[in-house]
Amino acid sequence: MKRTALVTGGNRGIGREVCRQLLRRGLRVVLASRRLSDGEEVARELCGDGAADVVVVPLDVSDAASIGACTEELTRRDVQVDVLVNNAAICPEGGVLDLDHETAERALRTNLGGPFWLIRAFVPGMVRRGYGRVVNVSSEWGSFGGGLGGPCGYSLTKAALNALTVKLAQEVSGDIKVNAACPGWVRTRMGGAGALRGVEQGAETIVWLATLASDGASGGFFRDKQPISW
Repeated sequence: MKRTALVTGGNRGIGREVCRQLLRRGLRVVLASRRLSDGEEVARELCGDGAADVVVVPLDVSDAASIGACTEELTRRDVQVDVLVNNAAICPEGGVLDLDHETAERALRTNLGGPFWLIRAFVPGMVRRGYGRVVNVSSEWGSFGGGLGGPCGYSLTKAALNALTVKLAQEVSGDIKVNAACPGWVRTRMGGAGALRGVEQGAETIVWLATLASDGASGGFFRDKQPISW
């Protein structure tokens, strides 16, 4: 059976590379992008000769209405999501005392609210069908063990995303795996040109978790396919 993976922020950076690697593994990919035109452009590049299977949908994960519209569109097109990769995120500068309210709320809606709403939209279907993979793209900056580094709007929301990972893993069972991944410091628009890793390495653990076998881990936090501290 061909599985379908929904990847948020699939039009650039790590998300784009996750889409590419999942396609290479034979999955159908729903490439979600805030701007439909950006997603369509990347889909054309990924598909090449047309052999790849990509569905492009507009999706702003910070907007619950946009998530609802995406869900309705996929239902209309009879697309069932077997794998959910919550990749889209923002990293605003600022500390606890100086981050403005609007930016803080946007970080919460994007980095935590989006994954929360998407999980509620698609995981019930995974439960009904008896198969599912949820990968929350987190960061060592969201780890208490890692010292919660980086700007607070990012580290606090990633720590909360880690908590969401654990709570969801406690609620599902069977062949439904829920994990968080730390891609490391990756050369993307967010990571910057000086980052130590390319997108290929950054995407590798995410794709591994998205395609885990039925005896794979659930409720864990991984980097380079190895468990790391929450």
